[in-house]
Amino acid sequence: MSNDTQSASGVVATLRVVDGKGVVRMEDTYDTDIQDLWTALTNPRRLSRWIADVEGDLRLGGVFRARFTSAWEGSGRVDVCEPPTRLVVTMTDEDGETVIEARLTTEADQTRLVIEDRGLPLGELAAHGAGWQAHVEDLATHLAGQPPADWKTRWLELTPSYRERAENLE
Repeated sequence: MSNDTQSASGVVATLRVVDGKGVVRMEDTYDTDIQDLWTALTNPRRLSRWIADVEGDLRLGGVFRARFTSAWEGSGRVDVCEPPTRLVVTMTDEDGETVIEARLTTEADQTRLVIEDRGLPLGELAAHGAGWQAHVEDLATHLAGQPPADWKTRWLELTPSYRERAENLE
């Protein structure tokens, strides 16, 4: 089962349930080339400007620590790194593991980014959906050379609509 919408910013967000776990899928296009977007997803200095402070080994098989703007904190492992088109990381905290996959494709003079976060607890699916939308909106502002919005304020604005969508999955 899935529930799709497109936000005013153009982000296509999908919530679904697979094998009893939640999946958030975000999709958007950005006015930048694939190398620039790849660097925004993999360079610790750039990551800190829109999503998370990351320290550690960001190479294939490497382990790192991350503290997201959402206040989520935990460790990660780079499972797949195929520059500049695909990145897969496993994130771990006291609640378990999730897998985040990013796929990039060139479309004319833009780059499409699809992010999936898999293995989420169903009770937290709405919160993660709102969180990922706030994150990818912050990515767009970063790529435009602007500072990110207040993440928590935007998350609070988005959460009710994601909660309604998550309830419709059950």
